[in-house]
Amino acid sequence: MALRPARIGSRPANLADAHAAIAALGRLVELYRERRAQLAESVGLSDQQWEVLEEIATEHFMPSLFARRRDSSAAAVSKILRQLVDKGLVVAAVGRDDARQRKYSLTPKGRRVMERLREEREQAIREVWLPLDGEGMRAFSDFGRRLIERLERHAASVAAEKE
Repeated sequence: MALRPARIGSRPANLADAHAAIAALGRLVELYRERRAQLAESVGLSDQQWEVLEEIATEHFMPSLFARRRDSSAAAVSKILRQLVDKGLVVAAVGRDDARQRKYSLTPKGRRVMERLREEREQAIREVWLPLDGEGMRAFSDFGRRLIERLERHAASVAAEKE
């Protein structure tokens, strides 16, 4: 399935526009990862530990599904869970319906850490994002959604061609 060019404004993008946008996206990804690592470090966590804490906070955490979605091993997720238990941020209880299952939940200390992370993230949003032009931000978000859809379709078509 060929992707048709999307026209935004008066002219379609050219190759130079595409390369500039790809470079900007790559730098944004790097900065996002760097900032996320800084936030995690500010409360004594790694980025991976923070990801697991966020999932546990949803109360629907299943280590095997988390590992699969992150393209990680169950052993790696188990190691992170042990680290979080050792830090006193998470407790594990035997599942009510199946004793082989563990139910993970945040401790009061884990909830405080998540609250600090939320506060620091919101402060950064206030300082970095909110002073930006709202119309530009909405256009950026709209463009991002369209780009995601196109990248997903393209990846699916490439995968289908390989089958």
